[in-house]
Amino acid sequence: MADAKGFEPDVKIRTRQYRIGCIGAGMIMAECHLAAYKEAGFQVAAIASRTKANAQKVADRWGIPLVHNTPEKLIEDATVEIIDLAFPPDQQPALIRHALKQPHVKAILAQKPLALSVDEARRLRDEAKASGKILSVNQNMRYDQSMRVLKQIIDSGALGEIVFAQIDMHAIPHWQTFLADYDRLALSNMAVHHLDVLRFLFGDPEEITTLTRKDPRTTFDHTDGITVSTLRFPSGVLAVSLEDVWSGPREPGYKDDQHISWRVDGTHGVAKGTIGWPTGAASTLTYASTKTTSGEWVTPTWDTMWFPHAFIGVMEQLQHAVATATEPALPVADNVKTMALVEAAYRSIAERRTVKLTEISID
Repeated sequence: MADAKGFEPDVKIRTRQYRIGCIGAGMIMAECHLAAYKEAGFQVAAIASRTKANAQKVADRWGIPLVHNTPEKLIEDATVEIIDLAFPPDQQPALIRHALKQPHVKAILAQKPLALSVDEARRLRDEAKASGKILSVNQNMRYDQSMRVLKQIIDSGALGEIVFAQIDMHAIPHWQTFLADYDRLALSNMAVHHLDVLRFLFGDPEEITTLTRKDPRTTFDHTDGITVSTLRFPSGVLAVSLEDVWSGPREPGYKDDQHISWRVDGTHGVAKGTIGWPTGAASTLTYASTKTTSGEWVTPTWDTMWFPHAFIGVMEQLQHAVATATEPALPVADNVKTMALVEAAYRSIAERRTVKLTEISID
Protein backbone atom coordinates (compact mmCIF):
# COMPACT_ATOMS: atom_id res chain seq x y z
CA MET A 1 0.00 0.00 0.00
CA ALA A 2 1.25 3.50 -0.83
CA ASP A 3 0.19 6.75 0.86
CA ALA A 4 -3.46 6.33 1.87
CA LYS A 5 -3.34 9.28 4.30
CA GLY A 6 -4.97 7.57 7.26
CA PHE A 7 -7.58 5.67 5.25
CA GLU A 8 -7.91 1.88 4.92
CA PRO A 9 -8.18 1.02 1.21
CA ASP A 10 -7.65 -2.70 1.87
CA VAL A 11 -8.78 -4.96 4.68
CA LYS A 12 -6.61 -6.29 7.45
CA ILE A 13 -6.56 -10.08 7.33
CA ARG A 14 -7.91 -11.37 10.63
CA THR A 15 -8.72 -14.96 9.70
CA ARG A 16 -7.17 -17.39 7.21
CA GLN A 17 -7.65 -20.74 8.93
CA TYR A 18 -10.34 -22.50 6.86
CA ARG A 19 -9.92 -24.94 4.00
CA ILE A 20 -11.51 -23.62 0.80
CA GLY A 21 -12.94 -25.68 -2.05
CA CYS A 22 -13.18 -23.70 -5.30
CA ILE A 23 -15.79 -24.49 -7.95
CA GLY A 24 -15.16 -23.03 -11.40
CA ALA A 25 -12.05 -22.63 -13.55
CA GLY A 26 -12.89 -19.60 -15.67
CA MET A 27 -11.34 -16.15 -15.73
CA ILE A 28 -12.82 -14.86 -12.50
CA MET A 29 -11.59 -17.87 -10.52
CA ALA A 30 -8.23 -18.30 -12.25
CA GLU A 31 -7.25 -14.62 -12.44
CA CYS A 32 -9.02 -13.07 -9.42
CA HIS A 33 -10.08 -15.44 -6.65
CA LEU A 34 -6.99 -17.62 -6.69
CA ALA A 35 -4.53 -14.78 -7.25
CA ALA A 36 -6.01 -13.01 -4.23
CA TYR A 37 -6.02 -16.14 -2.08
CA LYS A 38 -2.38 -16.88 -2.88
CA GLU A 39 -1.35 -13.37 -1.88
CA ALA A 40 -3.40 -13.53 1.31
CA GLY A 41 -2.17 -16.98 2.31
CA PHE A 42 -5.63 -18.55 2.30
CA GLN A 43 -5.86 -22.35 2.25
CA VAL A 44 -7.21 -23.63 -1.07
CA ALA A 45 -7.66 -27.36 -0.58
CA ALA A 46 -9.42 -28.45 -3.76
CA ILE A 47 -10.93 -27.34 -7.05
CA ALA A 48 -13.53 -28.65 -9.51
CA SER A 49 -15.27 -27.40 -12.62
CA ARG A 50 -17.60 -28.62 -15.33
CA THR A 51 -14.53 -29.93 -17.17
CA LYS A 52 -11.93 -31.69 -15.06
CA ALA A 53 -9.13 -30.88 -17.51
CA ASN A 54 -9.76 -27.15 -17.10
CA ALA A 55 -9.77 -27.50 -13.34
CA GLN A 56 -6.49 -29.42 -13.52
CA LYS A 57 -4.82 -26.61 -15.49
CA VAL A 58 -5.86 -24.06 -12.90
CA ALA A 59 -4.80 -26.38 -10.06
CA ASP A 60 -1.36 -26.83 -11.63
CA ARG A 61 -0.98 -23.07 -12.01
CA TRP A 62 -1.86 -22.25 -8.40
CA GLY A 63 -0.57 -25.35 -6.63
CA ILE A 64 -3.96 -26.68 -5.55
CA PRO A 65 -3.42 -30.24 -4.25
CA LEU A 66 -6.70 -31.90 -5.19
CA VAL A 67 -8.90 -31.84 -8.30
CA HIS A 68 -12.36 -33.40 -8.02
CA ASN A 69 -14.20 -34.92 -10.97
CA THR A 70 -17.34 -32.85 -10.41
CA PRO A 71 -18.48 -29.87 -8.32
CA GLU A 72 -20.77 -32.18 -6.38
CA LYS A 73 -17.84 -34.41 -5.38
CA LEU A 74 -15.91 -31.40 -4.16
CA ILE A 75 -18.87 -30.27 -2.06
CA GLU A 76 -19.03 -33.77 -0.53
CA ASP A 77 -15.31 -33.70 0.38
CA ALA A 78 -15.32 -33.73 4.19
CA THR A 79 -12.01 -31.86 4.36
CA VAL A 80 -13.49 -28.76 2.68
CA GLU A 81 -14.95 -26.19 5.06
CA ILE A 82 -15.84 -23.26 2.78
CA ILE A 83 -17.31 -23.59 -0.72
CA ASP A 84 -16.24 -20.83 -3.14
CA LEU A 85 -18.53 -20.74 -6.18
CA ALA A 86 -17.80 -19.14 -9.55
CA PHE A 87 -20.51 -20.78 -11.61
CA PRO A 88 -23.35 -19.66 -13.94
CA PRO A 89 -26.36 -18.31 -12.03
CA ASP A 90 -28.77 -20.87 -13.48
CA GLN A 91 -26.61 -23.70 -12.07
CA GLN A 92 -25.44 -22.03 -8.86
CA PRO A 93 -28.61 -22.54 -6.74
CA ALA A 94 -28.46 -26.35 -7.03
CA LEU A 95 -24.83 -26.35 -5.87
CA ILE A 96 -25.66 -24.02 -2.97
CA ARG A 97 -28.47 -26.34 -1.89
CA HIS A 98 -26.17 -29.36 -2.10
CA ALA A 99 -23.61 -27.57 0.06
CA LEU A 100 -26.23 -26.59 2.64
CA LYS A 101 -26.89 -30.30 3.22
CA GLN A 102 -23.27 -31.17 4.03
CA PRO A 103 -22.43 -31.25 7.76
CA HIS A 104 -18.77 -30.35 7.17
CA VAL A 105 -19.50 -27.20 5.12
CA LYS A 106 -19.39 -24.13 7.35
CA ALA A 107 -20.02 -21.41 4.77
CA ILE A 108 -20.60 -20.72 1.08
CA LEU A 109 -19.41 -17.80 -1.03
CA ALA A 110 -21.68 -17.44 -4.06
CA GLN A 111 -21.23 -15.35 -7.19
CA LYS A 112 -23.52 -12.58 -8.29
CA PRO A 113 -26.11 -12.62 -9.56
CA LEU A 114 -27.05 -15.12 -6.87
CA ALA A 115 -29.82 -16.51 -9.10
CA LEU A 116 -31.85 -15.60 -12.17
CA SER A 117 -34.70 -14.09 -10.17
CA VAL A 118 -35.25 -12.31 -6.89
CA ASP A 119 -37.71 -15.04 -5.86
CA GLU A 120 -35.04 -17.73 -6.20
CA ALA A 121 -32.57 -15.54 -4.29
CA ARG A 122 -35.12 -15.13 -1.50
CA ARG A 123 -35.62 -18.91 -1.30
CA LEU A 124 -31.85 -19.46 -1.04
CA ARG A 125 -31.66 -16.86 1.74
CA ASP A 126 -34.35 -18.65 3.71
CA GLU A 127 -32.90 -22.12 3.13
CA ALA A 128 -29.46 -20.95 4.27
CA LYS A 129 -30.94 -19.47 7.43
CA ALA A 130 -32.80 -22.69 8.16
CA SER A 131 -29.60 -24.71 7.69
CA GLY A 132 -27.64 -22.60 10.16
CA LYS A 133 -24.86 -22.12 7.61
CA ILE A 134 -23.47 -18.82 6.34
CA LEU A 135 -24.26 -17.88 2.76
CA SER A 136 -22.44 -14.81 1.47
CA VAL A 137 -22.45 -13.22 -1.99
CA ASN A 138 -19.37 -11.93 -3.80
CA GLN A 139 -20.25 -8.22 -4.19
CA ASN A 140 -16.57 -7.45 -4.63
CA MET A 141 -16.91 -3.82 -5.78
CA ARG A 142 -17.53 -2.92 -2.13
CA TYR A 143 -13.88 -3.90 -1.64
CA ASP A 144 -12.55 -1.80 -4.50
CA GLN A 145 -10.05 0.53 -2.86
CA SER A 146 -11.64 3.76 -4.09
CA MET A 147 -15.08 2.65 -2.93
CA ARG A 148 -13.79 1.71 0.53
CA VAL A 149 -12.02 5.04 0.98
CA LEU A 150 -15.04 6.92 -0.42
CA LYS A 151 -17.26 5.19 2.16
CA GLN A 152 -14.84 6.20 4.92
CA ILE A 153 -14.86 9.82 3.71
CA ILE A 154 -18.67 9.93 3.52
CA ASP A 155 -19.05 8.36 6.97
CA SER A 156 -16.59 10.88 8.46
CA GLY A 157 -18.90 13.72 7.42
CA ALA A 158 -16.20 15.42 5.33
CA LEU A 159 -18.54 15.84 2.36
CA GLY A 160 -21.51 16.92 4.46
CA GLU A 161 -24.98 15.92 3.29
CA ILE A 162 -24.72 13.98 0.04
CA VAL A 163 -26.61 15.63 -2.80
CA PHE A 164 -25.78 13.73 -5.99
CA ALA A 165 -23.75 10.70 -7.09
CA GLN A 166 -22.91 9.04 -10.37
CA ILE A 167 -21.08 6.04 -11.78
CA ASP A 168 -20.22 6.46 -15.44
CA MET A 169 -18.95 3.33 -17.22
CA HIS A 170 -17.75 3.18 -20.82
CA ALA A 171 -16.15 -0.25 -21.06
CA ILE A 172 -16.62 -3.57 -22.82
CA PRO A 173 -17.24 -6.50 -20.43
CA HIS A 174 -16.05 -10.00 -21.17
CA TRP A 175 -19.50 -11.55 -21.53
CA GLN A 176 -19.29 -15.23 -20.62
CA THR A 177 -20.66 -17.63 -23.22
CA PHE A 178 -23.41 -18.91 -20.89
CA LEU A 179 -25.03 -15.46 -20.90
CA ALA A 180 -26.26 -16.13 -24.45
CA ASP A 181 -28.84 -18.45 -22.90
CA TYR A 182 -30.36 -15.66 -20.79
CA ASP A 183 -32.54 -12.75 -21.77
CA ARG A 184 -31.04 -10.48 -19.10
CA LEU A 185 -27.57 -9.09 -19.64
CA ALA A 186 -26.11 -5.74 -18.52
CA LEU A 187 -28.17 -5.07 -15.40
CA SER A 188 -27.75 -8.56 -13.94
CA ASN A 189 -24.09 -8.97 -14.81
CA MET A 190 -22.49 -5.52 -14.85
CA ALA A 191 -24.79 -2.87 -13.38
CA VAL A 192 -25.29 -5.19 -10.40
CA HIS A 193 -21.84 -4.01 -9.23
CA HIS A 194 -22.82 -0.35 -9.45
CA LEU A 195 -26.33 -0.70 -8.02
CA ASP A 196 -24.96 -2.70 -5.10
CA VAL A 197 -22.18 -0.23 -4.34
CA LEU A 198 -24.68 2.64 -4.40
CA ARG A 199 -26.62 0.74 -1.72
CA PHE A 200 -23.34 0.25 0.18
CA LEU A 201 -22.69 4.00 0.11
CA PHE A 202 -26.18 5.44 0.60
CA GLY A 203 -28.52 2.72 1.87
CA ASP A 204 -31.62 1.38 0.17
CA PRO A 205 -33.17 3.59 -2.53
CA GLU A 206 -36.88 4.40 -2.65
CA GLU A 207 -37.25 4.16 -6.41
CA ILE A 208 -35.45 3.51 -9.69
CA THR A 209 -36.04 4.49 -13.30
CA THR A 210 -34.09 2.58 -15.97
CA LEU A 211 -33.81 3.06 -19.72
CA THR A 212 -31.97 0.75 -22.10
CA ARG A 213 -31.07 0.00 -25.69
CA LYS A 214 -29.41 -3.05 -27.19
CA ASP A 215 -25.65 -3.20 -27.57
CA PRO A 216 -24.73 -3.35 -31.30
CA ARG A 217 -21.62 -5.40 -30.55
CA THR A 218 -23.36 -8.19 -28.64
CA THR A 219 -24.56 -10.69 -31.24
CA PHE A 220 -26.87 -12.80 -29.05
CA ASP A 221 -30.34 -11.53 -28.24
CA HIS A 222 -30.77 -9.53 -25.07
CA THR A 223 -33.17 -7.08 -23.43
CA ASP A 224 -30.65 -4.79 -21.79
CA GLY A 225 -27.37 -3.75 -23.37
CA ILE A 226 -26.59 -0.10 -22.63
CA THR A 227 -28.41 0.93 -19.43
CA VAL A 228 -29.00 4.19 -17.59
CA SER A 229 -30.61 4.09 -14.13
CA THR A 230 -31.64 6.99 -11.91
CA LEU A 231 -32.12 6.24 -8.22
CA ARG A 232 -33.69 8.34 -5.48
CA PHE A 233 -32.80 7.64 -1.83
CA PRO A 234 -34.82 8.51 1.31
CA SER A 235 -32.02 10.86 2.38
CA GLY A 236 -32.61 12.92 -0.77
CA VAL A 237 -29.56 11.60 -2.64
CA LEU A 238 -30.11 11.42 -6.40
CA ALA A 239 -27.82 8.95 -8.17
CA VAL A 240 -27.18 7.87 -11.76
CA SER A 241 -25.63 4.57 -12.84
CA LEU A 242 -24.67 4.38 -16.52
CA GLU A 243 -23.33 1.24 -18.23
CA ASP A 244 -22.20 1.93 -21.81
CA VAL A 245 -20.99 -1.50 -22.87
CA TRP A 246 -20.64 -0.28 -26.45
CA SER A 247 -18.20 2.57 -25.65
CA GLY A 248 -17.23 3.12 -29.26
CA PRO A 249 -15.99 1.04 -32.20
CA ARG A 250 -13.08 -1.36 -31.96
CA GLU A 251 -11.07 -1.56 -35.16
CA PRO A 252 -7.48 -0.98 -36.32
CA GLY A 253 -6.41 2.59 -35.79
CA TYR A 254 -9.20 3.48 -33.36
CA LYS A 255 -7.86 4.95 -30.11
CA ASP A 256 -9.51 3.05 -27.27
CA ASP A 257 -10.72 5.19 -24.33
CA GLN A 258 -12.50 2.65 -22.12
CA HIS A 259 -12.94 3.95 -18.57
CA ILE A 260 -15.14 4.02 -15.48
CA SER A 261 -15.43 7.24 -13.50
CA TRP A 262 -17.49 8.23 -10.48
CA ARG A 263 -18.37 11.39 -8.56
CA VAL A 264 -20.13 12.23 -5.29
CA ASP A 265 -21.26 15.81 -4.52
CA GLY A 266 -21.98 16.90 -0.95
CA THR A 267 -22.87 20.14 0.80
CA HIS A 268 -19.30 20.41 2.19
CA GLY A 269 -17.26 18.83 -0.56
CA VAL A 270 -16.82 16.59 -3.59
CA ALA A 271 -15.11 13.25 -4.12
CA LYS A 272 -14.36 11.85 -7.56
CA GLY A 273 -12.30 9.08 -9.04
CA THR A 274 -11.96 6.14 -11.39
CA ILE A 275 -12.35 2.38 -11.32
CA GLY A 276 -9.22 0.90 -12.86
CA TRP A 277 -10.66 -2.42 -14.07
CA PRO A 278 -10.94 -1.68 -17.82
CA THR A 279 -7.24 -0.81 -18.12
CA GLY A 280 -5.79 -3.06 -15.41
CA ALA A 281 -4.76 -0.12 -13.24
CA ALA A 282 -5.41 0.85 -9.64
CA SER A 283 -8.60 2.75 -8.94
CA THR A 284 -8.21 6.40 -7.96
CA LEU A 285 -9.83 8.94 -5.66
CA THR A 286 -9.42 12.65 -4.98
CA TYR A 287 -11.58 14.83 -2.76
CA ALA A 288 -11.93 18.34 -1.40
CA SER A 289 -13.81 19.39 1.72
CA THR A 290 -14.53 22.77 3.26
CA LYS A 291 -14.53 21.02 6.65
CA THR A 292 -11.40 18.83 6.59
CA THR A 293 -9.10 19.86 3.69
CA SER A 294 -9.63 23.65 3.66
CA GLY A 295 -11.08 23.25 0.20
CA GLU A 296 -7.85 21.76 -1.18
CA TRP A 297 -7.90 18.58 -3.25
CA VAL A 298 -6.38 15.61 -1.43
CA THR A 299 -5.46 12.40 -3.28
CA PRO A 300 -4.89 9.24 -1.22
CA THR A 301 -3.00 6.56 -3.18
CA TRP A 302 -2.47 2.80 -2.98
CA ASP A 303 -0.75 0.06 -4.96
CA THR A 304 -3.50 -2.56 -4.91
CA MET A 305 -6.31 -2.97 -7.44
CA TRP A 306 -9.98 -4.00 -7.57
CA PHE A 307 -8.98 -7.10 -9.56
CA PRO A 308 -7.62 -9.19 -7.88
CA HIS A 309 -7.07 -7.63 -4.45
CA ALA A 310 -10.73 -6.96 -3.59
CA PHE A 311 -11.27 -10.71 -3.52
CA ILE A 312 -9.04 -10.93 -0.45
CA GLY A 313 -11.58 -8.86 1.45
CA VAL A 314 -14.53 -10.88 0.20
CA MET A 315 -13.12 -14.21 1.36
CA GLU A 316 -11.65 -12.73 4.54
CA GLN A 317 -15.00 -11.37 5.71
CA LEU A 318 -16.55 -14.81 5.29
CA GLN A 319 -13.78 -16.66 7.14
CA HIS A 320 -13.95 -14.11 9.95
CA ALA A 321 -17.72 -14.57 10.22
CA VAL A 322 -17.22 -18.34 10.58
CA ALA A 323 -14.48 -17.90 13.17
CA THR A 324 -16.47 -15.45 15.29
CA ALA A 325 -19.98 -16.86 14.70
CA THR A 326 -21.10 -13.42 13.53
CA GLU A 327 -22.89 -12.17 10.43
CA PRO A 328 -20.59 -11.65 7.42
CA ALA A 329 -20.07 -8.18 5.95
CA LEU A 330 -21.76 -9.50 2.79
CA PRO A 331 -24.76 -11.50 4.05
CA VAL A 332 -27.14 -13.12 1.61
CA ALA A 333 -30.07 -11.19 3.14
CA ASP A 334 -28.43 -7.93 2.06
CA ASN A 335 -27.76 -9.30 -1.40
CA VAL A 336 -31.44 -10.13 -1.83
CA LYS A 337 -32.06 -6.38 -1.52
CA THR A 338 -29.60 -5.79 -4.37
CA MET A 339 -31.41 -8.47 -6.38
CA ALA A 340 -34.67 -6.64 -5.66
CA LEU A 341 -33.13 -3.43 -6.99
CA VAL A 342 -32.07 -5.20 -10.18
CA GLU A 343 -35.58 -6.67 -10.49
CA ALA A 344 -37.08 -3.20 -10.06
CA ALA A 345 -34.81 -1.91 -12.84
CA TYR A 346 -36.04 -4.63 -15.21
CA ARG A 347 -39.63 -3.83 -14.30
CA SER A 348 -38.93 -0.17 -15.03
CA ILE A 349 -37.66 -1.11 -18.49
CA ALA A 350 -40.59 -3.41 -19.22
CA GLU A 351 -43.29 -1.02 -18.00
CA ARG A 352 -41.56 2.24 -19.01
CA ARG A 353 -42.02 3.87 -15.61
CA THR A 354 -40.41 4.63 -12.26
CA VAL A 355 -40.64 1.64 -9.92
CA LYS A 356 -40.74 1.94 -6.14
CA LEU A 357 -38.73 -0.68 -4.28
CA THR A 358 -41.77 -1.44 -2.11
CA GLU A 359 -43.31 -3.04 -5.22
CA ILE A 360 -40.71 -5.85 -5.15
CA SER A 361 -41.48 -8.36 -2.41
CA ILE A 362 -38.53 -9.90 -0.57
CA ASP A 363 -40.37 -11.18 2.54
